[in-house]
Amino acid sequence: MGKNLIQQRRGKGTSLFRAGSFRSKGDVKTPTKYTDAKVVDIVTSTHHSAPLMKVKYPDGKTGHLIAPEGMKVGDKVTFGGDVERGNTLQLKDIPVGTLIHNVEATPGDGGKFIRGSGVVGRVLGQKGDSILVLLPSKKRKTFHPTCRATLGVIAGGGRKEKPLLKAGVKFHKMRAKNKYYPKVSGTAMNAVAHPFGGKRSGRKGRPTIAPKNAPPGKKVGMIRPRKTGRARGTRVRTS
Repeated sequence: MGKNLIQQRRGKGTSLFRAGSFRSKGDVKTPTKYTDAKVVDIVTSTHHSAPLMKVKYPDGKTGHLIAPEGMKVGDKVTFGGDVERGNTLQLKDIPVGTLIHNVEATPGDGGKFIRGSGVVGRVLGQKGDSILVLLPSKKRKTFHPTCRATLGVIAGGGRKEKPLLKAGVKFHKMRAKNKYYPKVSGTAMNAVAHPFGGKRSGRKGRPTIAPKNAPPGKKVGMIRPRKTGRARGTRVRTS
């Protein structure tokens, strides 16, 4: 009996692809209604690669922020204060050359860019009515001047430098993040498990181009082109 393809099994409610949101520490966003907060703990989250700061606001409520390098329990962070590590300011108020992270895409969204462990961006200057920022990918992107960003380098750098050494360690790492692992090539499967499977290895007795009218779960391999053969021009009459 054949099996459904992996892209067909996803999203059907099985435990293999459960989101695991019950293990999340919660949203990690820069607040808009507070001016300062106190760091009460440094925690780790399955859903975030960087360490998180558990902060307490003046009204007694708690939240989580991305932890920059050098932050410790008892430190105070401000939103719109001085230019110091861990504080959050608008891009127009941050000096050129300052290292930043957790940059907002639109003013007030809490931060969308530069949020991974060990990464950092840099303010390059003003470009017209926008602020130019150097992203960790070395690409340059412009932001609205009132978008906020947090100062400093995100903690947790060097996370990818530690070797996993064996597949079992990676299995547990991927399972904690609910990632599909191990990934098996369709050509390595049996014929009942995948259209490309079978004992003939890489040389298949069927084309690897999916039918044009195939449903989304069955579109494996190359998508059928609109036309085949040599491109030939059409004769145009001039008179």
